[in-house]
Amino acid sequence: MDSKHYKAYIQIGLNILHYRKEQGLTQEQLADLIGYSRNQLQRVETANAAPTVAILMDISDALQIPIEKFFEMR
Repeated sequence: MDSKHYKAYIQIGLNILHYRKEQGLTQEQLADLIGYSRNQLQRVETANAAPTVAILMDISDALQIPIEKFFEMR
């Protein structure tokens, strides 16, 4: 994992978590929607893995959230 961008990965993960919970989805449900394992999704949400552009686009599509929302700093 790229420690240079670790804080950004944490924020992205927290934003994904926020929007997922806002829609009442579990990690398992969202993982099924996007075609990834729950473990992969969990690793992105907890910043244990750097998210790829592909997974961010898939999550964005599934949650119907503009992808830029994942990069907002709260």
